[in-house]
Amino acid sequence: MKASDDSTPTTAPLTAADIDAAAERISGIITRTPLQHCERLSAATGANVFLKREDLQVVRSYKLRGAFNLMAQLGDAERRAGVVTASAGNHAQGVAYACRTLGIDGRIYVPVNTPKQKRDRIMVHGGDRVELVMVGETFDAASAAAAEDAQRTGGTRVPPFDDARTAAGQGTVAAEILEQLGTAPDIVVVPVGGGGLIAGVTTYLREHAPAATIVGVEPAGAASMTAALAAGGPVTLTDLDPFVDGAAVRRIGDLPYAVMRAAGAGAISHSSLPLVTSALPGASNGIGMTQVDEGAVCTEMLGLYQNEGIIAEPAGALAVTALSNIEIPSGATVVCMISGGNNDVSRYGEILERSLVHLGLKHYFLVDFPQEPGALRRFLDEVLGPDDDITLFEYVKRNNRETGAALVGVELGAAEGLSDLLTRMDRSPMQVERLVPGSPAYRYLT
Repeated sequence: MKASDDSTPTTAPLTAADIDAAAERISGIITRTPLQHCERLSAATGANVFLKREDLQVVRSYKLRGAFNLMAQLGDAERRAGVVTASAGNHAQGVAYACRTLGIDGRIYVPVNTPKQKRDRIMVHGGDRVELVMVGETFDAASAAAAEDAQRTGGTRVPPFDDARTAAGQGTVAAEILEQLGTAPDIVVVPVGGGGLIAGVTTYLREHAPAATIVGVEPAGAASMTAALAAGGPVTLTDLDPFVDGAAVRRIGDLPYAVMRAAGAGAISHSSLPLVTSALPGASNGIGMTQVDEGAVCTEMLGLYQNEGIIAEPAGALAVTALSNIEIPSGATVVCMISGGNNDVSRYGEILERSLVHLGLKHYFLVDFPQEPGALRRFLDEVLGPDDDITLFEYVKRNNRETGAALVGVELGAAEGLSDLLTRMDRSPMQVERLVPGSPAYRYLT
């Protein structure tokens, strides 16, 4: 990846006054979402952890704030031309809601792998005012198609993050947090996809709560802001894990990058964790970026569901996932953004799978069984532990079920049991190859 020419101004074109104006403009449309104290996370961290519940917004994410703030400012000619946007799903719902509310027609481009739940909600919110177009496998592909559409038809673009009006609307979350707390938080943890939310939050807090530490969180497989800060300008990621769909963006927005650079943010490498929030490595002015593994995100999604009853989408769980990476002073006031709750129930199988792998409980092996009676029984009796279970068994060579290696998935009773399992495998007469998560063979076979 290569940094773009860094002509970004040192002063970002966004102010706290813009955010206050946006709050006034959208006040009759958005929901003032709860700031909920979380007993479980507070006990785990020794801090006072609050969750800003943007999953309870009318479109189940904060994205309505930015979309409506921008569209409410369009002139008559821009409204008549109709709007065009691209989205991973949540911004699209905000645009759709604004289209129906303001009486504006819109075309919305989303990746083909956008969860069905999000696609259905776009049409519910937009009704006959919107047309949904699915194209490409990533947000960036959808964005390119939307840009071509706007150039060809004269439609009005509604950027999901790289526009001061969008970022100002999204920054109204910070204004609500300060009002609801009645004081400045010590730490605010913000999920980062394209960067509009952290641009707005940073802009507002730097003026109204300058002592607050701001931690931006990206999925490890889509860390475009971290890459930009390290390279000195926005770059295009060559590899992208689309699982955290609401934050899987190949290139951070120019405006969000400008805001973070002007605020003194630095890149914090994944290997440098845990962070010390009072002196973020690689950052100044108490602001910086970190990353979390997608499997850890899945574990926290399940934790939020099982303990707090919160249905968070992957991007919505980024902030709380990062708490385990941060060294938090005892008694600190910490706010985590639950940025969205548009999760398709059909994804929970993959979410559970990724969580088990992350926790070290799920492992995959290629086992070449001896071609003799009782080989599988010996594997069960002599190799598996008493609390282990086979969750997958299938021959790799499907055209001949009598020969060849079998793909075997094993779920352990405890992560610590892996070393004993590997020892028993080494002692067995069977040829066993462990599939390492992230390797080409692992991705292909599992």
